[in-house]
Amino acid sequence: MKSSTIINDNTKIDLNDEVMGFSLKVGVVLAALVGVWGLACLTAGLANVGAIGMLKGYVTAITGF
Repeated sequence: MKSSTIINDNTKIDLNDEVMGFSLKVGVVLAALVGVWGLACLTAGLANVGAIGMLKGYVTAITGF
């Protein structure tokens, strides 16, 4: 014979901690996506024009010449 047990236990949840934890996780994921996108763009640029071309383009973008 099986007997059922009923447990009356209240769990306190701090909504502020839950929201902050979720926000932190979303921020970390978005930062990782931006980093991966930046690395992909850098790799594509190096594949297209090479390291010297990237350096020349960087100097041209900074100085305007």
